Amino acid sequence: MVFGQVVIGPPGSGKTTYCNGMSQFLKLIGRKVAVINLDPANDALPYECAVNIEDLIKLNDVMMEHSLGPNGGLVYCMDYLEKNVDWLQAKLEPLLKDHYLLFDFPGQVELFFLHSNAKSVIMKLIKKLNLRLTAVHLVDSHLCNDPGKYVSALLLSLSTMLHLELPHINVLSKIDLIESYGKLGFNLDFYTDVQDLSYLQNLLAQDRYSSKYRKLTKELCDVIDDFGLVNFTTLDIQDKESVGNLVKLIDKTNGYIFAGIEASAVEFSKIAVGPLDWDYYRYPFIISYLKCSAHNCLYFQFSQELHHVLSFDRTLC
Repeated sequence: MVFGQVVIGPPGSGKTTYCNGMSQFLKLIGRKVAVINLDPANDALPYECAVNIEDLIKLNDVMMEHSLGPNGGLVYCMDYLEKNVDWLQAKLEPLLKDHYLLFDFPGQVELFFLHSNAKSVIMKLIKKLNLRLTAVHLVDSHLCNDPGKYVSALLLSLSTMLHLELPHINVLSKIDLIESYGKLGFNLDFYTDVQDLSYLQNLLAQDRYSSKYRKLTKELCDVIDDFGLVNFTTLDIQDKESVGNLVKLIDKTNGYIFAGIEASAVEFSKIAVGPLDWDYYRYPFIISYLKCSAHNCLYFQFSQELHHVLSFDRTLC
């Protein structure tokens, strides 16, 4: 089995910086890492990538040939990659023996909750190459300073979790800069644990621009609360301890920590629910999998609830 991460998130959330820093950290703890760049708009890579989608298709060429903008061009590129997934599979096969994979995806959020092409690429690779992947969804921590943007980030995180159907970790990135964005309305725990969102509604009511949408905001917050799936961990990519804690969490979600351990189901359960601080040197190379994914029925339920909330009802505004 081959383990890795699917790195996603809105533009500017720090995906490329994350892949660069994460690859360096994983190499320090003894893993061979291969970074796969699947963002055709990313033409200034700080890391050495093992596979680059630009060898298959270039965004600028697509935009010029088909008279498309950047967003349309990225959708076209993902469609093209889906139809040529055998190319990507052939590029990955030499890496499967001993590499840990980091997939750097584009930042256009519609690729991960409106279109199925990116998901289809991931699922085909999982099936054909027996990959065990965790989705790492980065959200810029400055969104916590704006209640409206924070609710938007929660909805995006929830819809992406349900759409991708992968073990999933939401991350507030650039946490070291959060104080520079201004004072938070609540303690950081409120934003990471996604606690009672009614308090957030009260904060929105104080904003003259957001107050007129308070009914709509309440309905959206109720959808998030009903599912109870979203929470965040924090990350400072330049802090080894912060990155290390995130790696331990990722290794639990995709099953990396269970490799090489000969134990009963009870012992596996103890490891799964135990603290994050396990010994890397005792279990240096892990080759098992603990499947954890949302189900299609959950995504359908979310779509129905969100459609109900966003239906043409002026009473919400």
